[in-house]
Amino acid sequence: MRILAIANRVIKELIRDKRTLALMFVAPIIIILLLSVLFSANSTTNVKIGTVAVSKTIRSNLDNTKHVAVKIYDSKKQAKKALKDEKIDSIIQKKSSGYSITYANTDSTKTTAVKMAFKNAVTEDTMTTMKNQMGTMKTQLQTTASALTKVEQLLPAKTRAKLASQASTPKTTTKVTKVAKTKVTNHYVYGDSSTGFFDKILPILMGFFVFFFVFLISGMALLKERTSGTLDRLLATPVKRSEIVFGYMISYGILAIVQTIVIVMATIWLLGIDIVGNVFNLVIINLILALVALAFGILVSTFARSEFQMIQFIPLIVIPQVFFSGIIPLDSMADRVKDISYIIPIKYSGDASTAIMMHGAHLSTLGLDIGVLGGILIVLTFLNIVGLKRYRKV
Repeated sequence: MRILAIANRVIKELIRDKRTLALMFVAPIIIILLLSVLFSANSTTNVKIGTVAVSKTIRSNLDNTKHVAVKIYDSKKQAKKALKDEKIDSIIQKKSSGYSITYANTDSTKTTAVKMAFKNAVTEDTMTTMKNQMGTMKTQLQTTASALTKVEQLLPAKTRAKLASQASTPKTTTKVTKVAKTKVTNHYVYGDSSTGFFDKILPILMGFFVFFFVFLISGMALLKERTSGTLDRLLATPVKRSEIVFGYMISYGILAIVQTIVIVMATIWLLGIDIVGNVFNLVIINLILALVALAFGILVSTFARSEFQMIQFIPLIVIPQVFFSGIIPLDSMADRVKDISYIIPIKYSGDASTAIMMHGAHLSTLGLDIGVLGGILIVLTFLNIVGLKRYRKV
């Protein structure tokens, strides 16, 4: 009976807790529907290839390949500039000894797509050439046979009989002409041939872990301040709400800075990844993201009554960051779904980190990403100041 009494009490408490019920029943359905929308979208990869001194046939074969666009450049210098500006994904240059292909290699799926498209284009060109040669040989053989027939008719009967007897047991030698294999030299702007999909999403994963742990720790810490009564006593003093928010952000911000540096450095050194740009710039971008996560955690904690309720916000706040950060390629999503990513902080930090790690971008060229993150930080800080008003009783 006591077991049933305890079970009955817990069930009643769960029924009264609307957030727990929503987490158990509504959140999984929403996440499943979201995944369905994401993965049912077009999953093809579009690539842009720049060509230099490539034959018209090869260009035509490449251009006829689905999801491949070809751009013609007069020189390798022009093509390299386009590759650096991310206008194309690779460069195919025809040389006397074969082909030289340069890949941006920031996305292994695009690198693979270019290799397959080029291989198919060359194979199709070889088959067309062989077909044309066989047609020419057939015409020549028919012409030769016709001429021989006419000459044979002019010969005496005895001579024709002798030729016929010699032709009855001919010794034939078949010469097979081998098709020369196309020589291809591959070059990679970032990484090498072993660079995979994990290298592409690593800058995003780095930002995600910075965001997640700073968000969780800051939210939990401020929640503890409020539930223990420390925040209420502080609000009872003449201290301004803005001073309280900035004080908390500075204190937890120092912890977030240390945590961010540890995560970034550990990721770089333990995994041994290649970084084209400056590591300091990478740290700065993730520090800005950490401050955004800090402000987010403080804001969410004002709506939670316990640590368990704080965790309940994770499916609402953190999981969308994963879906729309770029881990799932955004260019494969429908436009209406892709638009959601523009309000996701990790999307901007991921773009900036990718640009630094793979393209060597400087902070001065990342004004849009830094500006959006800074704007989100200002808005969240303002909402935190306004949110504390509900707890001020005097």
